[in-house]
Amino acid sequence: MKPLTINFRSKAAQTIGDEQVQNSLEHVYTGFYQGRINAASDTPNWEELRTKGKAIKDHTIAHLDHYLDMFSEKVEQSGGTVFFADNAEEARQYITELAKDRDIETVIKSKSMVSEEMSLAENMNDSGFETIETDLGEYIIQLAGETPYHLIAPAVHKSRKDVAELLDEDFTDGDRVPDATELTMLAREQLRDVFARADMSVTGVNFAVAESGSIVLVTNEGNGRMSTSVPRIHVAVMGMEKIVPSIQDLSTMLRILIRSATGQRISTYVTMVNGPKTPDEEEGPEEFHVVIMNNGRLKLLKDPLLRESLNCIRCGACLNACPVYRKVGGHAYGWVYPGPIGAIVTPVITGLKDATNLPAASSLCGACHEACPVKINIPRMLLELRHKTAEGLSDPDERTSKFVERAIWKTWRIGMMGRGRFDWGARLAYLFMRPFSINGWIKKAPPPISGWTVSRDFPLIAGKSLKYRLKHRHKKEI
Repeated sequence: MKPLTINFRSKAAQTIGDEQVQNSLEHVYTGFYQGRINAASDTPNWEELRTKGKAIKDHTIAHLDHYLDMFSEKVEQSGGTVFFADNAEEARQYITELAKDRDIETVIKSKSMVSEEMSLAENMNDSGFETIETDLGEYIIQLAGETPYHLIAPAVHKSRKDVAELLDEDFTDGDRVPDATELTMLAREQLRDVFARADMSVTGVNFAVAESGSIVLVTNEGNGRMSTSVPRIHVAVMGMEKIVPSIQDLSTMLRILIRSATGQRISTYVTMVNGPKTPDEEEGPEEFHVVIMNNGRLKLLKDPLLRESLNCIRCGACLNACPVYRKVGGHAYGWVYPGPIGAIVTPVITGLKDATNLPAASSLCGACHEACPVKINIPRMLLELRHKTAEGLSDPDERTSKFVERAIWKTWRIGMMGRGRFDWGARLAYLFMRPFSINGWIKKAPPPISGWTVSRDFPLIAGKSLKYRLKHRHKKEI
């Protein structure tokens, strides 16, 4: 997926003006947000769990190389294969070549944000494989030709009528819109045959347990369990930060993930996979592959002020709590990860130059920090990215821009240090800006003043200084 972060303002304005999407986004607050609050209040040791979860992630990220090596060794001991991909292209190529080598025709996908990073389904379809999403929300999005709107509810912005028309344009009966059960049954009917003929599955990973080499999937639809047991080849894709050290740590992380994501005490399915099936097992894949992707995560790991963002467990709680996300929606952020955590991760991975609006798309109210189950201090990191933007520290182009900015201010300083230079500069500025003024105010100015006049008027600079006016007024009076 090509990042479209530069379009944040226009896409946000479009979403705010869409009444149907605004109504859909209300469910983020009334459903997930309130559900998390209720689940947290019903858990006596909730704050202790959050503190423990933060400690687990802090420790793991600090020793990430150790636990990645341990996990890789355990997977290979159980008969699986581990591939470390430096970027999305390497990961995508590995999976595509694997499918070609094994004469695969149909690939099913379970929900995975990492596979969205690499645009896996789209690229595999272009390569001649039938690649179909099996998560209901992802399936709807795939039919619509869109990207996910939310970390855990990809199609939250779609109405029931939208979904019905995507599943079957003849499904609607006059003005009657099918209910959720009917829509689900239709999707199940369409997907059941796909499961039966699939040769290969690609799933995400909620957690990877280092001590056992297990991957863990958390779902409510059962597609994750079928994807890991029916096809003869299973490929799990994950970001390098998904590791937890032990099964005991997994227990803590599952409790805070599920309560924070959907407000449930436990999800319908928690699936653990430990390599391919053994000779005495009836179900399971013949081959098990794990693709562990960097794709810019090392940039975050190397930055001591932004490293904490790797603690994210992709529960979506910060999105649900964020007043900005609940107005501008997921597509405004222009890449895979929306909301407050996306405003940190996306600029670093895709480049801050075109994503400067993302860290600024926050009131810094702290709701995301309060909601985060592992206590990630998102507002602090947003401020750090704003600082990088202001100081031009993100890339060479921005450093050049900063050099130009400093040259402008140096020229301004020189002009302010002499009366004659000041009057001369003011006169030139007046002559330059006058054609753009209306009744003494500039409504729309050319660069670099345009950054100011986007949201406010700019008064026309006086053509004559106050000292000059007073001097000549006295002469006239005499």
